[in-house]
Amino acid sequence: MATSVKSPSDAATEQVEEPTIGRLVADASRDLSALVQHEIALAKAEMRFSVKAGLLGSLLFLVAGFLGILIVILLSFAFAYFLTMTGLHPAWAFLIVSGAYLLLAVLLVVVGIGRIKKIKAPEATIETAKQIPAALKGQRSAPDAG
Repeated sequence: MATSVKSPSDAATEQVEEPTIGRLVADASRDLSALVQHEIALAKAEMRFSVKAGLLGSLLFLVAGFLGILIVILLSFAFAYFLTMTGLHPAWAFLIVSGAYLLLAVLLVVVGIGRIKKIKAPEATIETAKQIPAALKGQRSAPDAG
């Protein structure tokens, strides 16, 4: 039966192979730091892509809105010229179209004012926010009877 004799270098290798708690903590800390850095890099890359897509989408909406305004202007001219085909003087035709837009603007302002008047303060939120300081101090506030 042959016995193997370990040389001093083999014994040193065995000691190096068994990490200490300090080494494990250092490795875990390094790995965690690398993981966080990679996650941040991934988030930046995803956000960069999302921002580019959002900007492109916004730009396309702006161009569409600009073209929509041009269409409204051209249709207004077309409608005014259509009115001139009925024998109406062009000045009156354009005045009629302008008056129609004025009525539409007034209607939108009236509806907008009505909607704004419906805005109310968030009463329930204000009431609970008033109770927060007492709750942080450990005091109990009386429950509402509502």
